[in-house]
Amino acid sequence: MTQVVGVLGTGEMGGAVGLMLRRAGHRVVTALADRSAPSRDRAVRAGIEDAGSLAAVLAGCDLFLSILPPANALAFARDAAALAAAGRRELVYADCNAVAPATVCEIAELFADGPARFADAGIVGPPPVAGTSSPTRFYVSGPARDAVLGLEVPELAMIDMGAPVGRASAVKMCYAAMNKGVDALYANLLLAARRLGVGNELMLELEASQPEAACRMTRRTPLLPAKAQRFVGEMEEIAATFDAAGVSGDFYRGAAWLYALLARAARDGGAAAMPAAAPGEEPAEAPAEAPAEAPATPSGAPALEAALAAFAAILDRPNEEPVETGS
Repeated sequence: MTQVVGVLGTGEMGGAVGLMLRRAGHRVVTALADRSAPSRDRAVRAGIEDAGSLAAVLAGCDLFLSILPPANALAFARDAAALAAAGRRELVYADCNAVAPATVCEIAELFADGPARFADAGIVGPPPVAGTSSPTRFYVSGPARDAVLGLEVPELAMIDMGAPVGRASAVKMCYAAMNKGVDALYANLLLAARRLGVGNELMLELEASQPEAACRMTRRTPLLPAKAQRFVGEMEEIAATFDAAGVSGDFYRGAAWLYALLARAARDGGAAAMPAAAPGEEPAEAPAEAPAEAPATPSGAPALEAALAAFAAILDRPNEEPVETGS
């Protein structure tokens, strides 16, 4: 059944999801006021309509997908819930953000008194691409999950996680803990080795004994600063998830520190020599390890060296303020 689907924002994931929805026959709307130029361009290229405001999007859609940086999810949901209540609009609001189960339960409470109903969705995988043989996975739970599960889009695989809110987000948190956590671990140990004066020796050892890990480090570490600011909040949400499960979240607080450092390198221009992630090569949701046929000696060593130099430069500055996360 064709639906009007609201999508906000139209970043790399939101824009790609919106495009796949539109290709499947749905009408897709967003609000582009105060959005970045790349987000506006993605929406235009995808044929996503600009309704002008969040209130207009909510007033005109059947299903709304919130696909935002994790740190923005709760405040945005508060605004959306207030607007939906004021307009008495009976839509389904799906939070598709990388947040802890406790956070998504807090968001769900905002919609508990209606009229909008709630679904919890965890997105796993890279932004969807038309004709892909590996669809992006939507893990979906919550009382109104059928509205999301019913979307028939070949590039999106819908997985029913049952009625309890938080189950979908739990899958996303655990998956991101492995995927982005490994990238943080690798970047952190490479930075430590560099500052200890053994970076070259370590890489030679890794190329010989751990070629898949060496290839992943070389290929992905230079790409991390482009999205590091977004990952800070995600690591903090993972830490909260693990704490609530009775498992230490301290590693992910360390990962948040690392991503905050990388974000500073990007902001300060030290990442100018580092490549941006190309389409289909996102640092966020790539396979856990490089393919078995990856070369034993990675070819991107100069980019890795430039990236590590930029990261180290932040720590080496005299009188530099400590790197802070959002905690």
